[in-house]
Amino acid sequence: MFHKIIYETREGIARITLNRPEKRNALDGELVAELKDALRQSVEDAQCRVVLLGGAGTDFCSGADLAALEKSSRSSVLDNMTEARSTAELFLEMRRHPRPVIAAVHGRALAGGCGIATACDIILAAESAQFGYPEVNIGFVPAMVMAILRRSISEKAAFELVVTGEMIPAARAHQLGLVHRIFADASFRADVEGYVSKLAAKPASGLMLSKRLLYSMDSMSFEAALESGVQINAIARMTEDCRKGVERFLKKP
Repeated sequence: MFHKIIYETREGIARITLNRPEKRNALDGELVAELKDALRQSVEDAQCRVVLLGGAGTDFCSGADLAALEKSSRSSVLDNMTEARSTAELFLEMRRHPRPVIAAVHGRALAGGCGIATACDIILAAESAQFGYPEVNIGFVPAMVMAILRRSISEKAAFELVVTGEMIPAARAHQLGLVHRIFADASFRADVEGYVSKLAAKPASGLMLSKRLLYSMDSMSFEAALESGVQINAIARMTEDCRKGVERFLKKP
């Protein structure tokens, strides 16, 4: 039973919606825990082929709940490490999820909210969306997400984002490589549905094996990455999805 998110699956898409619109979907311990639970549920959901993550109300996510952040300043180092580790575990679960995880960002995605979007495999943004890591402005650090941000855009671009704390528009985020597609505000929901539906229609095993191989190469040498590719190539050929795909291709006129 979820209180701060909405979870539903239809047409192969597991839809997870951050549901604290009155707080601009600010993150607290309960919401992060529910988000992890929802991701785990989508892994076990036989209908799920793609995960779509969005936010209710006017914003995707405004970052950490300020009341929770103020409380953490009075907590012990061990308590704060436990809370930080919970967020790190969320990012790991998104990375290890067997299906593509897509963020649909409208309004603002700031601080931890921008971190959640960055941790997704693909970011779709409304043209008026804004992104930023303003943590430095209060003496804080976007710490865990740097591991993902550093892999997503150039080192220099990542450095500027985290040390200036400036919000950037969707167009700039797209230019940096953080955002994959920008859709007009008026057609944002319909365009997101069209994009995600096309992805959900692709062979599930191909999506899963591609994601697993790509991310596993981060720490590999060139030779090890090639060998891993050999193994995944052989496995992919043996899947029913591939067999059916080859049959369809050969039957084309």
